[in-house]
Amino acid sequence: MPKQVDYESRRRRIAEAVCLLADEHGPEGVSMRDVAARAQVSLGAVQRCFRSKEEMLLFAVGHVGERITERVRARLAASPARSAAAALGHATDEIALLREEHRAEARIWLAFVAQAAVDGSLARPLRDSYAALQSLFAGLIAQAAEDGPADEGTAPSDPQVEARTLLALADGLTAHVLIGHLTAEEAEEVLHTHLAGLWERLRTARPRKAV
Repeated sequence: MPKQVDYESRRRRIAEAVCLLADEHGPEGVSMRDVAARAQVSLGAVQRCFRSKEEMLLFAVGHVGERITERVRARLAASPARSAAAALGHATDEIALLREEHRAEARIWLAFVAQAAVDGSLARPLRDSYAALQSLFAGLIAQAAEDGPADEGTAPSDPQVEARTLLALADGLTAHVLIGHLTAEEAEEVLHTHLAGLWERLRTARPRKAV
């Protein structure tokens, strides 16, 4: 009986090999032959999973984004926060990729971002990942506003704006830590200071009067 092949599992294995090589040489330095060797599969197996290098890279970009998003969701599920504000703090810590164990993942992500600046096809899955994370942030920010006492304020004028700002800050801090401009501890301080300011705005905001 022919051996059954789990193509989805193999595609993820190949994506991990792509990420390792992208970390070493950049996405432009990744070849299907090298990926096959790193994943310990034949070149034909790689070509059966992906018709081209571009398709392989696109899958790898999406794979990294999904891995980060799933880790955020897993942390929120494993450590239920008492408030949406605390949950947002946990999620932001994960997305900023500041911890040492996530440093390689941060390098890979930024390598894909750099390549996406000159390759529109790679930019699409990155935009999708950022959109999903922004939506998660916006939902938590809106919920945090609702969790507060009704007479102390209301939600910011646009939770999407707050979410966009927070996501851009977290993303920028990743780069600052990678190049050594900030330590992970200093970056965490910046992040927590911003979050403290956000909660203060939520507490002091006043509902708009009806016109």
